[in-house]
Amino acid sequence: MKALLSVIIFVGAYIAIASDKVSKTIVAVIGACLVIMLHLVSFEEAMHAVDLNVIFLLVGMMTCVYILSKTGFFEWAAISVAKYSRGNPFLIMCLLLLVTAVLSAFFDNVTTIILLVPLTILIAELLEINPIPFIILETLASNIGGTATLIGDPPNIIIGSAAKLSFSDFLVYLSPVVIMIFAVFLFTVFLLFRNVFTVQESMKKRVINSIPNLAIVDKKNMIKALLIMGLIFVGFFFHAKLDIEPGIVALGGSMLMMLFCKSDSEETLMKVEWGVIFFFIGMFIMIAALDANGVIERAGQLILNASGQNLFHVCLIVLFGSALFSAILDNIPFVITMVPLVKNFIEHFAVSLGTQNIEQISQPLWWALALGACLGGNMTIIGASANVVMVRIAARNKYKVTFGKFLKYGVPFTIQSLIISALYLWLRYFRV
Repeated sequence: MKALLSVIIFVGAYIAIASDKVSKTIVAVIGACLVIMLHLVSFEEAMHAVDLNVIFLLVGMMTCVYILSKTGFFEWAAISVAKYSRGNPFLIMCLLLLVTAVLSAFFDNVTTIILLVPLTILIAELLEINPIPFIILETLASNIGGTATLIGDPPNIIIGSAAKLSFSDFLVYLSPVVIMIFAVFLFTVFLLFRNVFTVQESMKKRVINSIPNLAIVDKKNMIKALLIMGLIFVGFFFHAKLDIEPGIVALGGSMLMMLFCKSDSEETLMKVEWGVIFFFIGMFIMIAALDANGVIERAGQLILNASGQNLFHVCLIVLFGSALFSAILDNIPFVITMVPLVKNFIEHFAVSLGTQNIEQISQPLWWALALGACLGGNMTIIGASANVVMVRIAARNKYKVTFGKFLKYGVPFTIQSLIISALYLWLRYFRV
């Protein structure tokens, strides 16, 4: 009964979120309150399920971006990119997608979106074109790029820790397929958008003749903020070796930036997108109820039953199943739940196949989970943290990215990515 109630509340919340008629934050928090009040999950379990690393990362980076934005840095960067591209909107799009994918591979993709989406909106406004296609595609690129490395996307950090996979393992085994996926993604973007945007010659001339340095209003604080941002990025890169969570790096760095840039703490903290923060808290708690009542675990157990005891079939089900569930659930708690199930699959096939070569069994399963969870987040507006953050930044700038509009972009690109991933797994591990 509890499992059924958990599913009903989650599905009801999901439908309300998908309708775009009610605030996503309000729906998520009401759903969270319901599962606690109905004792579908204990208060202690609900609080434990809230990933403070994600929350701290969001608060810290939102704070840093606000402080940096007051210096005129984003305006300077926007005008510089537009000037370099000579006002060609498609060239701007390609440059931004490439930068987004590369940054997301080496830094958290949520951070990349927080940094680049405001810049992208400024460029689009400068050229008087619609920024929504730009920022949606940028978000998809961030999730693709984040799939390539251990630190690029939170699910990879979870998988790497559980499977004892190193940074170099991800580079060797996942980077090749991610590069292929991104290349096809970029080519598809070229086919779809090369003739969509038109910019008046007067706008192009204005961009070409612009002077980016005039946009900087506080050079001293901009330099300080950029230096601290650089330290934060170094912390992100070495956080595993230092045994410090990225959220602590971001939160601590934001406080340093606030201190050295002499930013008013009350004013700055008011600029944090608290709606995003509470949306994540609500989602974590609702998913905790599903987990506590065995819903996610039962779904995972169906994978082995449906596979016909075939390892490649299990990999395909993990890949596409993870993508589907990551599209409707946040991929972080989903991956946490899937990790013990994948370990069971590895043990099962090691025994049934009578092999000592555990890597030949474990690696395709772990990579299938990583690819499915990270790429599946591109399918819907709530599938990945970066998606939700992009929507909130767009709303703050008076651009509405609806559930349906994101789905229009997300579904075809996700299917494309998953097909390439499936072919890669077969060629690398199962081709006779």
